[in-house]
Amino acid sequence: MIQIEDLHKSFDSHPVLRGLSCEVKKGEFLALIGMSGSGKSVLLKHIAGMIRPDKGRIILDGHDLAKIRGRELEALRKRFGVVFQQGALFDSLTVYDNIAFPLREKLKLRESEIRERVHRQLEAVSLKNAEDKYPAEISGGMAKRTALARALITEPEIMFFDEPTTGLDPIIANSILKLFKSCHERFGFTGIIVSHDIPEVFDIVDRVAMLHEGVLIKAAPPNEFRNSEDALIRQFITGSTEGPIQAN
Repeated sequence: MIQIEDLHKSFDSHPVLRGLSCEVKKGEFLALIGMSGSGKSVLLKHIAGMIRPDKGRIILDGHDLAKIRGRELEALRKRFGVVFQQGALFDSLTVYDNIAFPLREKLKLRESEIRERVHRQLEAVSLKNAEDKYPAEISGGMAKRTALARALITEPEIMFFDEPTTGLDPIIANSILKLFKSCHERFGFTGIIVSHDIPEVFDIVDRVAMLHEGVLIKAAPPNEFRNSEDALIRQFITGSTEGPIQAN
């Protein structure tokens, strides 16, 4: 589904991605992990078509994202769903209207069909009793569930999650991760999640890719990371302050 080849990206002469290559299979749920500044979110934004690389290719279902523009790129983006770090909800809209927004903007549907779809998503993320509330009136966990429902409402083939549990307490964060897993099982999308929730995120994904200083150092099933003897990986997943990773 997604193939990244020799990806390079710098900002103000500071290299962030340094020849990164990896792939994501159709229907796979992949976690991107690594230290802050390792390039995880920058890689995700490349795959989502938000940033163009300085060098290298991103092939998405046969399309080279660096070469397509305009309507072709917009048509490809319609196949994406994104859950941002802060949720990015519209404060002036209710939970119901936030979820309905993509349908009203992108598709020509009758209001009765929009209502049916929104209610189905509200039920899927356990928000049926919150549809008339505004973002300021709901908890952080409910806001994340609203953002997930909004991202899923157009039935995307590919889902991107950019540190979606930031700011949540560990119990709520874990429940949100489990919700992502159940939605992946229900809808079958290809998913990529950037997360610092280690090791909790290992329980919801098929494979883990660890970035370090802009390159991929390992991509493997979660159990391989749990059992890895690699000093860099062990230090990161255990949170040890002693080892090859130097804190900034």
